[in-house]
Amino acid sequence: MSTIKLSPRQEKIIKLVKDNAPITSEKLASRLSVTRAALRPDLAILTMTGILEAKPKVGYIYSKKPSYSLIYDYIMDIKVKDIMSKPVIVDENTTVYDAIVYLFLNDVGTLFIGDKGILVGAVSRKDFLKIAIGSTDMHKIPVGIIMTRMPNIIFVEKNDVAYLAAKKIMEHEVDSLPVVEKIRDSLNNEVLKIVGKVSKTNITRLFVKIGENK
Repeated sequence: MSTIKLSPRQEKIIKLVKDNAPITSEKLASRLSVTRAALRPDLAILTMTGILEAKPKVGYIYSKKPSYSLIYDYIMDIKVKDIMSKPVIVDENTTVYDAIVYLFLNDVGTLFIGDKGILVGAVSRKDFLKIAIGSTDMHKIPVGIIMTRMPNIIFVEKNDVAYLAAKKIMEHEVDSLPVVEKIRDSLNNEVLKIVGKVSKTNITRLFVKIGENK
């Protein structure tokens, strides 16, 4: 059987559960001086791999089922490139109205803004909702005005572990992440080329696939 590789925080969570079971996520977060949201990815992986067991309205207990290590290693071997899908990219001069049309025609929650394929920003449904509530003429305003610009975009690379992508989506409370490839431009500056996306839907499909192959 493979040896499980746990993060320092996951090790601390296991010890706390062993010593204080049953213990709620609120108490675990308090003991570790983090938010419950920050703990969710760790608790998800520890329960999914069978190390911990979550009992509704009671809390977490230590389980350590015999199969946990193999399941964990299987999950950690799945890369972003294995689950990513095609991104929807528009130019930052695209009007907000046209961008909203692209959003719904492609049934996505986030559009990525690119300059010849290079990531420059992202805009989500929340951003569109904010401007739609106002009196702004969406036919005249370019999407570049309302987008979140680099370097404030959270991203992943093709060879990152899919678990990392899921963790970033949860921690940053976003719908999806751009998958990028680092390249050099004509001035030899490092830029990020958009090659895909990972969304909550991609992660859900992964869990369904794992369940079907159990």
